[in-house]
Amino acid sequence: MFRNVICLFAISFCIEFQPLWGDDVAKLVLTSPLPNQVIQREGFEPGRSHEHNVTGPELGYADIDVQGTRPAAIKGEFEFRVIALKGAYGHDTDWAVLTVEEEGQTFQGPAEMVAGGWYRLEVRCVSDGKTVAAGSVEPVGVGEVFVVAGQSYAGGTNDELLKVTDPQSRVTAYDWQTKTWQIANDPQPHVGDGGTIWPPLGDLLVPTLRVPVAFVNVSVGGTSTRQWMPEGDLHKRLVMAGNAVGAFRAVLWQQGESDVIEKTTTEAYIRNMIKIREAAAREWRFEPTWLLAKSTLHPTVYNDPHGEERIRVAIHQLWKRPHFAPGPDTDLLAGENRGDANSRRHFSGLGQRRAALLWFVSIWNMIEPPSR
Repeated sequence: MFRNVICLFAISFCIEFQPLWGDDVAKLVLTSPLPNQVIQREGFEPGRSHEHNVTGPELGYADIDVQGTRPAAIKGEFEFRVIALKGAYGHDTDWAVLTVEEEGQTFQGPAEMVAGGWYRLEVRCVSDGKTVAAGSVEPVGVGEVFVVAGQSYAGGTNDELLKVTDPQSRVTAYDWQTKTWQIANDPQPHVGDGGTIWPPLGDLLVPTLRVPVAFVNVSVGGTSTRQWMPEGDLHKRLVMAGNAVGAFRAVLWQQGESDVIEKTTTEAYIRNMIKIREAAAREWRFEPTWLLAKSTLHPTVYNDPHGEERIRVAIHQLWKRPHFAPGPDTDLLAGENRGDANSRRHFSGLGQRRAALLWFVSIWNMIEPPSR
C-alpha cells in the first residue's frame, strides 16, 4: 500500500511564484512539491485504464503534500487547483478547499491530484471572496516512481550518454544529495559520468502508462550484496532515498557481477537479498516490489560460467518469494550489446536501449499483469 503523504523536509530550495494574477495579489512561496517532481500514484485500475472505459480512463491519483509560506499580514482560506500543461496526460481540476495546518507564516496540507502531467499546481488564499495571495509550481506530475539500486550496470558506466526524447520531458531523476528533481538526461546524479539505461526506459513507459515517470538512482559500481547489508552505508543511502520521495512503485535491482567475483554461494546471495529487502521495508514502512535483474555477465573482467550460474539460480529462486518479482535477464545481451576493452566495458549504446526494452517488459508485466 502506498503512503498518501509525500514528506520533503529540510528543503532550502523554494519556488518563486510567477505572476498569474494582478499586481495587488501577494505572493505565496511553495516549497513542496518541487519542479519536475513526480509523485507516486495510487488507486490505479489497470483493467479500467483504457481510453474508452465507460467512466473514462482510471489512471489513479495521489494525495500530495503542499507546503509553503505566506506574507505575515495575509489571512484567509486556502484553495488549490491543477492546470494541465501542453501535451499533458490527465486534466484540469476546479478550485477546491486546501485544508492546511499553519505555524507562523508556514502552511501545509494534502491536496488530491489526478494522475498525469505535466501540471501546474496553483494555490491561492481567499478572503471575502477575493484572492489576496497566490502561488504556483510547475511542472509536477503524478505517475510512477522507481528506486534504482545495485552496481555499475544500473549506473553511469555505459558507452552512450542518452537523453530523454519525450516531447514534454516527462522522465525525471531525483538528486538525493541536493534534494531536487531534474530531467533524467545522462549523466544521472551521483552514479558515474557515463551513460545509463534509464532515459530510454522512461521514454518507453511514459506513452504506454500515460503518466510521468521518475527514477531515484542510488547504485554504486563494484558493489556486492555484502556491501548493501543493513549495517552498511549503502543501505542507509537506499533507505534515505526511498524515504525522501515518500512512496514509489518498485525497487529496480541490477547487480550480481561482484558476487560472482567474490564467489558468493547461491544460498548466501538469497539470504543477503532477503535481509536487505526486509530491513529496507521496515524503514520505509511499506512493502514495495523488488524487480531483480539477472545481471552477472561481465565479459571483459572474467569468464566464469559456473560462478554466474550460482547468482542466476539465486535470483531465479528469489523471483518466487513474496515481494520479489522477475526483472530482465540482461545476460542475454552479449556481443554487439557490450562495450569493448577500449570503452566503458559495459553496455554499448545499442545494449543500453535493448536493456531498457527488457526492463520495460518486466515493469509492464508488474503494473499491468497479464490475465491468468
